[in-house]
Amino acid sequence: MSGEQHDVTVRIGPDELRIRGVDETVSIVNDVMVALWFVVGSVQLLIRPLIRLTRRVHLGRIAPGSPAATARDF
Repeated sequence: MSGEQHDVTVRIGPDELRIRGVDETVSIVNDVMVALWFVVGSVQLLIRPLIRLTRRVHLGRIAPGSPAATARDF
């Protein structure tokens, strides 16, 4: 592949949207999407322990005399 830059111009009414260096722009958009997916994944990893903690606190408050649950119950 040569070192050419590919540009795209889209006309929207009286305005223009210019994308310079489409290949690099697509790469930047990909990097942003990977970062967002990383954040979403981190939140997803946080959800399960929060659910387990909430259940344990809730169970401890309602039925303190009940047998203890194990982590495998959830």
